[in-house]
Amino acid sequence: MTRRSALLPVGALAVALVGAPTATADAPPGVTAPPSGVAVTAARFAPPGQATSAYTYDTALVPAGAAVLVVATPKHRSTKVLLSVHGLVPNRTYGAHAHQRPCGDLPTDAGAHHQHVVDPVQPSVDPAYANPENEIWLDFTTDDRGRAVVGTAVPWRFADRRAGSVVIHAERTATEPGRAGTAGPRLACATVRF
Repeated sequence: MTRRSALLPVGALAVALVGAPTATADAPPGVTAPPSGVAVTAARFAPPGQATSAYTYDTALVPAGAAVLVVATPKHRSTKVLLSVHGLVPNRTYGAHAHQRPCGDLPTDAGAHHQHVVDPVQPSVDPAYANPENEIWLDFTTDDRGRAVVGTAVPWRFADRRAGSVVIHAERTATEPGRAGTAGPRLACATVRF
C-alpha cells in the first residue's frame, strides 16, 4: 500500500510523526533512533567525501543540499516507512527502495534490496521475491517544486536482518519477470537505522 500525504518541511514532519528524535553515539549525523523504536533519518544530500548520512551520486538529479527524511515505524505485525524529499528535479519520477547496508562513497556500498524472504537467485529479478510486499518500495514523483512524500507499509517487521539505507534510483521500479525490482542507476542514498 503506497500513499501520498500532505507536504510539510522535513524537520517539522519528523517531529510531528515521532516527536523530537535523539542522536545515538554510533550513528552518523542526521541518523537518529528515538526511544520508541522508530528509526529517523533527516539529512541533506552531499557528494561522497563530504556526506555523512545522505549521499548524492548524481547531482543533476539529486542536487547537493536537497533534503531527505525517512521514518520507519514498527507496528504490531508490520512496518510503516515514510520518505520525504525536497529540492529534487521538479515533476520527475524516481524509484526508491530499502537496501541491505548503510550508504558509502560508492553507490554499490548499500548492497542489494533488503528482502524479507531472500531470493536464492541473485541479483533478484523474480517478481515472487522482488515485489512491494517482500521489499520496501517507495517510488515517488516530485511536484513542481521538487518535493514529494510517499509512505508504504509491509506486512512484516525486521528481525535479525535489518535494512541499512534507502536508495533513490533514476526510474520507476519495474515489476515484470526478469526485470522486477530494477529501477535504473542509483542516484542517492540515505543511511537509516531500521
